[in-house]
Amino acid sequence: MLTDEIKRYIDKSVLCWLATASREGVPNVSPKEIFTHYGQNLLIADIASPQSIKNIMENDNVCISFIDILIQKGWQLKGKATIIDSDHLHFNLLLQPLTQMTKGKFPINNIISVQIEKTKPIFAPSYILYPETTEEEQIKSAIKAYKL
Repeated sequence: MLTDEIKRYIDKSVLCWLATASREGVPNVSPKEIFTHYGQNLLIADIASPQSIKNIMENDNVCISFIDILIQKGWQLKGKATIIDSDHLHFNLLLQPLTQMTKGKFPINNIISVQIEKTKPIFAPSYILYPETTEEEQIKSAIKAYKL
């Protein structure tokens, strides 16, 4: 499910957005700064995610999205999440790539491991409304809009 293209987007994305829902279906969307792919799973560091952790323990269905802010394209991933705590047999192994990203600056309480079941590309509406839109035009527009 995690193609090389999706992995490239994960590698260059600054944030992902993790959507969870409680047992009662109350939604929560939370930005996550430290995440990476590991095999066919997405690993997300639980740095300050009490609501996400609580929701996943009640309802393991999640959705993650991330985009390249300049070309305004990315991916939506859906799957089942598992909480990997420090007592888990593979915690230290899975922690390594996340710790490399943080350089030890953030405490990682748990790891959210998502087994990806569905993937879908996402992109700015201008690509649909104006099919002649190029990535180069989107980059110029984003640089101007974000004052980069």
